[in-house]
Amino acid sequence: MVVYRNIQNTHRPTNTSLTLVIKVGTSSICDEKTHYPLLGNLSRIVETILSLKQLGHRVVLVTSAAVGTGLRRLNMSEKPKKLAAVQAIAAVGQGRLMSMYDDLFGQFNQPVAQLLLTKNDLAQRTQYLNAEIKFGDNDTLSAITAGMVKADYLFLMTDVDCLYTDNPRTNPDARPIRVCEDIEALRQEITVTAPGSALGTGGMVTKLVAADLATAAGVTTVIARGATPENILPIINDASNAPPHTRFVAQPQPLIDRKWWILHGLHTAGTIHIDTDVAEEIALGASKQKSPTSLYAHSISKVEGNFVEHQAVRMVVHHTSSQGVKDTVTVAKGIVNYSAAEIMRIMKAEESNIVDSLGYTDCDCIVDSDNMAISI
Repeated sequence: MVVYRNIQNTHRPTNTSLTLVIKVGTSSICDEKTHYPLLGNLSRIVETILSLKQLGHRVVLVTSAAVGTGLRRLNMSEKPKKLAAVQAIAAVGQGRLMSMYDDLFGQFNQPVAQLLLTKNDLAQRTQYLNAEIKFGDNDTLSAITAGMVKADYLFLMTDVDCLYTDNPRTNPDARPIRVCEDIEALRQEITVTAPGSALGTGGMVTKLVAADLATAAGVTTVIARGATPENILPIINDASNAPPHTRFVAQPQPLIDRKWWILHGLHTAGTIHIDTDVAEEIALGASKQKSPTSLYAHSISKVEGNFVEHQAVRMVVHHTSSQGVKDTVTVAKGIVNYSAAEIMRIMKAEESNIVDSLGYTDCDCIVDSDNMAISI
């Protein structure tokens, strides 16, 4: 599989309006030591967004730095380790952060609004459909936001110009990655163990997770330097002459909206082990772009977790390679019609008759094909 190649002809035409999600990391807008806002960077971000809007593009800003701003407001030198304390600091900083954005955008008569969004908000379908923007500190949520608004691009602005095979600050042989078409293959060739900044919550590991989520939803994802947000314009206009950046190519056949929501928006509450034959049937349907097969109790060998009906679970199968290596493969994720306890009662029944084993029936299958998203 080709992972690196020339970036020419990999960009989308810009003769039409694009939807862009721009995620700005803490290190790009807040000094790591003093916690003072980097007003120059903030101003460039605002000017870039306004320039994109003038060109007819739609822009959603996902911003970090609530914690950093809160630390400065409270005269604290370090981010505490306890989650509750961090949340309290973020609550203090969020108002200040929004005030800075409002002041900067207000210089150009551009009104702004905020929506605070956590992954728990996405667990309810109605909240998922009504979500528009998130101000917070999570690369994964920015990817989910990009999928929700059906963005053309997700820009992950950070403190380096692109993704490298290793940390360029400590390894002079680290090579830049210009284009990635296969994120799983890329993971085998690079080292991304370094954490994020002292104020942020993620490093390149979370960027790869975000890129994986966004590209699965059909969103081209770009890692670029947050200090030069004006580079976004040449990146979307002429990729062959654009400044250094890493481009993750969107999947040509992205998951449809509901399937993507099931796969990435819902909390995984448990695990169901399924038979090999059923797993192969599900995989075959996916390869032929057909709807997956519904899952029935007689195809289940084991249930893990204490989930209830209408929660999401992963469906796995045990696989042994030709070299004799045993592995557990996640085949799909789906919304169950019965709780873990009910499924185990059904499995113990001598016959596959839900009425006899439970005394009632809501559905003849455990996971309906419409509520299943393939992950292989």
